[in-house]
Amino acid sequence: MFLSKLKSCCTLLTCAAPLLLIPAHAQDAAPKEGTLDKYINLDAKDTATKLDITNHTLYEQEQRIITLNFHMEYGDRVKLKRVAFASADRTLIPGYVFTPRTMQAGKRYPGLVMVHGGFHERFDWRWFQLVDTAVSKGYVVIFPEYRGSRGYGANHYRNEYGITDTADVLASADYLGKQSYVDPGRLGIIGQSRGGMVTLLAIQKAPDKFKAAVDIVGLTDLVAYMAYKPEYRRLEVAHESAYFKNKLPDENLAAYMEVSPINHVDKINSPLLVLATSNDKIVPLALHTGRLLDALKAKGKTYESHIYDNAPGGHIFMDGDTDDQRDAMKRTFEFVGRYLKP
Repeated sequence: MFLSKLKSCCTLLTCAAPLLLIPAHAQDAAPKEGTLDKYINLDAKDTATKLDITNHTLYEQEQRIITLNFHMEYGDRVKLKRVAFASADRTLIPGYVFTPRTMQAGKRYPGLVMVHGGFHERFDWRWFQLVDTAVSKGYVVIFPEYRGSRGYGANHYRNEYGITDTADVLASADYLGKQSYVDPGRLGIIGQSRGGMVTLLAIQKAPDKFKAAVDIVGLTDLVAYMAYKPEYRRLEVAHESAYFKNKLPDENLAAYMEVSPINHVDKINSPLLVLATSNDKIVPLALHTGRLLDALKAKGKTYESHIYDNAPGGHIFMDGDTDDQRDAMKRTFEFVGRYLKP
């Protein structure tokens, strides 16, 4: 049985079309052929381009292994489908749709959008339990690999904090809502860390799209974030984003304020659950979640919150097999279930 599953998984994964690798600095090595000049020259001789090719090839292979691992562990009850949906600017965005292995004919399920965090993270084992639990409780899940995620080529790897990530996540919700087996009137969204930031921006930019939202250790103020991060990360954030124009907040403050959810709380209509921990050193409680909760209260928004006391793992407490992680899972699905009614 194991070998049979492995063979079918490998066939599924290796048949996928190869992704293009498009590092920005490789254009000089590529032939100039109209719009094709932005694609990497796989025969380039310069070390930098060859290193980019190697890195992104490894990222792609890692992602194939991750999806294979999910299928091997949960494939008997959860169906994983790789998709490519159109974002607002018509760019194709990769993602995953998870459904029950056996679906009721004619039934329309509530949908959940799950949004990963990290500087260049992607779907991995840390989301397996959350996806499996959601599907077991009667949800269909989409996991968008918004621009900035690794494992999908160098062009896709480019980050635009608060801009393309949010647009791609909103497009994923639209895509999910158009599926015949999903009820577009019962969509929810869950995000962690940077994914929490994108979740907040999504419910601010599309106030009536989601019936429930969950922000877990979310980044709420990018100006504050850029004030305490180490210099190398500050420069990476500024350099990768065309929106920031390679400028730090002291040179382009308005751009950073625009993508900081703390400045747009008045636009939130969706009921919101906020979860955080007191010992978060990546997204400090007082700077981010604490101020968000004050703003939600001041604006009279519908929200609930729970702050864990020194949860194991701090910012990554949701990765642990702990009482706090289990309590957060319970609170999350009780909250979304109240509004989405699976």
